[in-house]
Amino acid sequence: MMPGGLSETKPATPEVQHIVNQVKPQFESKENKTYDTFKAIVYKTQVVAGINYFIKVQVCDDNYVHLRVFVGLPHENQGPSLVSFQTGKTRDDPLTYF
Repeated sequence: MMPGGLSETKPATPEVQHIVNQVKPQFESKENKTYDTFKAIVYKTQVVAGINYFIKVQVCDDNYVHLRVFVGLPHENQGPSLVSFQTGKTRDDPLTYF
């Protein structure tokens, strides 16, 4: 992977689901709605001064969102932060930088 570039798409791991669970309240607040389903499907990473996670999340049967979440370096002692998101995605929409 090129420094600063996006990794290949990988299946979501329990660690990625944990990150998604942590930013769910931030997303719901910005969208002004709640979601019963919030399941990480796949993700990409970008190494910066920390890690940007680009995560496809299933929010209902056939509706998905893409989240960009920043996780700082361990010594910064900060939790994941929702940087940006895209709604109205499908299972087949590719994860790209946004």
